[in-house]
Amino acid sequence: MAKLLIKNGRVIDPANNLDAVCDILVEAGKIAKVAKNIKSDAEEIIDATDKMVLPGLVDMHVHLREPGREDKETIASGTRAAAKGGVTSVLAMPNTLIPIDSLPNIELLKGIIEKSAQVNVFICGAISKGRLGKELTDISALKAAGAIALSDDGASVDDAGLMQEALRRAKEENIVVSCHCEDKSLSGNGVVNAGFTSTRLGLRGISAESEYQRVARDIELAEKADAPIHIAHVSSKESVALIAKAKARGVKVTAEATPHHFSLSEEAVLEYDTNMKVNPPLRSQEDIEAIKAGLKDGTIDAIASDHAPHTENEKDIEFERAEFGSIGLETILAVSISALIETKVLSWPELVKRLSLNPAQILKVAKGTLSPGQDADIIVVDPEQEWAAGKSSLVSKSKNCAFLGKVLKGVVEYTLCGGRVVYALYPDTGTGKID
Repeated sequence: MAKLLIKNGRVIDPANNLDAVCDILVEAGKIAKVAKNIKSDAEEIIDATDKMVLPGLVDMHVHLREPGREDKETIASGTRAAAKGGVTSVLAMPNTLIPIDSLPNIELLKGIIEKSAQVNVFICGAISKGRLGKELTDISALKAAGAIALSDDGASVDDAGLMQEALRRAKEENIVVSCHCEDKSLSGNGVVNAGFTSTRLGLRGISAESEYQRVARDIELAEKADAPIHIAHVSSKESVALIAKAKARGVKVTAEATPHHFSLSEEAVLEYDTNMKVNPPLRSQEDIEAIKAGLKDGTIDAIASDHAPHTENEKDIEFERAEFGSIGLETILAVSISALIETKVLSWPELVKRLSLNPAQILKVAKGTLSPGQDADIIVVDPEQEWAAGKSSLVSKSKNCAFLGKVLKGVVEYTLCGGRVVYALYPDTGTGKID
């Protein structure tokens, strides 16, 4: 593998408290040196003057749909989208048509990843068989086969006893459980946030209570088991408060928020745009401010896309019948820059920590840092360049993006994964090249 030198960029690496203009030398797929004015006979040089050089993003909540729904997304198309968005590691959620709940299914997924992934794909195994919440999977076997986390994402485990046992076994295996916190007896057949907007549109509402009551229960179970627990896609101010209180008393709880939940309010659904139909739903401006405050003070550890691709015929229908979800791999960084950096909610090192280092640490993977000796997962970003997400420019197989047509700030110019350039934007032509 050729030597590569990235020169004169603003290098931000929270793991090493680094925020300075310097160079990075890449050799044999690893970061060889980070310093000023590196002299090298590198075959390839990237001039990063006036650009940000960051650890590749680690997105711990991604739906790649394969195996089973390759009409929505594939490992190949999803990881190309990730590369374009600056994401070099993804956690593939287990709620595929063939659920990742057994050794044969995890081996099937691993085979697809080995053949077609453009970036690192880590595997999340299911908590329960078929994600039905009735019987636990063989957690030990799933971990041994390569799963690095557990979740029934898309569903919450209603049986508290089963969830308690899952947390106990997960602790024994040193594997984190990620919780989709939703009490279906409270959310029912709702489609938007319960409140003014649902009333105005005449649509069934999903209460914040359906989320935060389950957050409270799962935190309590984790506390009893003395086990780590991760709360996915936090959307309500009450959930943020519960997580903050749990952290204060020493519970091993971490949490994530999505760009759509800290940048779009429930008013975005007033035009009946089904790309705004997500689960949990877009909530109030007050909830948005609580999530931003949680990101600022560390209550919310990570930013994840919850990339959820759907075909056009699943989205371009009546609002109540449309599928929940928005794609987000290609917009996660730009929306975060636009909503958090431009508004001075977070500094650049704080943002990089939540997009790269923290999720890597939660998942216990050696990613999210630019330390010498680590895999050269690196992105070069123009933080000032603006762009608008359009269906024709999106690499994802599905186009159901909540940010279509919105002007965003921050463009990924290069993505390196394991020292290999997997995405490059050429400003002279405005086109991207994906190897």
